[in-house]
Amino acid sequence: MSREAVYDRIGGSYLLGRREDPRIAEAIREALGDAGSVLNVGAGAGAYEPRDRRVIAVEPSATMIARRPPGAAPAVRAIAERLPFADDEFDAAMGVLTIHHWTDRRRGLAELQRVARDRIVLFMRDPDACRWWWLYEYFPATERLVAGRETRLEDLAAVLGPLETIPVPVPADCRDGFEAAFWRRPHAYLDPEVRATMPVLALIPELDRRAGVRALRADLETGEWQRRWGHLLQCDELDLGYRVVIARC
Repeated sequence: MSREAVYDRIGGSYLLGRREDPRIAEAIREALGDAGSVLNVGAGAGAYEPRDRRVIAVEPSATMIARRPPGAAPAVRAIAERLPFADDEFDAAMGVLTIHHWTDRRRGLAELQRVARDRIVLFMRDPDACRWWWLYEYFPATERLVAGRETRLEDLAAVLGPLETIPVPVPADCRDGFEAAFWRRPHAYLDPEVRATMPVLALIPELDRRAGVRALRADLETGEWQRRWGHLLQCDELDLGYRVVIARC
C-alpha cells in the first residue's frame, strides 16, 4: 500500500496521537546544522519541521495536507521519487519515519540527493540495531510487516555514500505515538485510538490485531507482562533502533 493510500486511510485519526516529541525534534534540528532552506519529504502534518528556517513540505496524501495546522510550512503534493524541484535547490532535505512507505527507495533517496546541496537528514529505525522487542511477541503480524519494509543502513549508504548515525533512544514518556512510543506504557496498546495512529498496528489483519490485544490484556491482568518485562519500568529511555542519519551531499 502506498504512503498516500495509508494516510488517506488512517489520516483522520493520525493527529490524535502523533505530535512532535521535543527530544527527537532537537536531535533532528542539530543534525540539520546551519541549513537555511530545508525540504521535508513525507512531511505529513508538519511535525519536526524546523521553524527557524525556510521549509517546503512534500506530502502525497491530500488528507494529511489538509490537516497541516495554520502557520505550517507550505506543502506540495508530490512523492519522494519525483520531486518537483531543481537540482541543489535546498541546503538540506529531511524525512521523518517515511522511507518505509516509498515505492522505489533508491530513486527516492537519489531525488533527495539531487535537490539538497549540503546534507540529507533522516529519522528512521535501523533494523540491525534492534531486531525484536516485546510488542512483536503479541503482534507477530506487525513484526512481519516491519521486517518487509525497513531499510538497512548499508542500503542507504549504497545510494547516499558515507553516513553519520546518531542513536535516538525513545523516551519513556514519548509524546509522539509511533510504534515504539509506549514501550514502558503497555496498557496504551490496548486503546484502539492509540493503535489507530500506528500504521504497523492499524494495517495488519483485524484477526491478528484482535488476537494480539487479547494476549497482551491477559498478560497484563495476570502479571505475566510484568514478570517478563517489568525491568523496563525502571528505564527512562530505551534504544529500539531509532537513529538520526546524516549523509553529506
